[in-house]
Amino acid sequence: MLMRTDPFRELDRFAQQVFGQGTWSRPTSMPMDAYRAGDEFVVSFDLPGVDPDAIDLDVERNVLTVKAERRPQESAEGVELQVAERPSGVFSRQLFLGDTLDTEHISAAYDRGVLTLRIPVAERAKPRKIAIEATSGDQKVINA
Repeated sequence: MLMRTDPFRELDRFAQQVFGQGTWSRPTSMPMDAYRAGDEFVVSFDLPGVDPDAIDLDVERNVLTVKAERRPQESAEGVELQVAERPSGVFSRQLFLGDTLDTEHISAAYDRGVLTLRIPVAERAKPRKIAIEATSGDQKVINA
């Protein structure tokens, strides 16, 4: 017998639509990548279909909060939606940034559905050389 629909798949889709949509009080998570590149920490979030005006970035006491809202697509009159699998609603992610990052100079760019944050490493966390005075008057440099 050929089955045209999978009732369990439809049930999963329905449950995601009912319970999986994020709200401002209960947002869903967003996928991200994070890595260090030289003297900066880079974090990229996937937010396809999100208007840049619907993205909110906040930093408070070394906690970076990213919130975004993907609004459902408006249907034109006389158009009947057949399939709605793309999630909509509110997405949120919090990152706890260490003291070694400079939260005063975070830059953000949004390109092709990817939000990229660049967080510089603080000057106090960068390696530096310290000169040591020898009692004989010679100076040596030791990496610290």
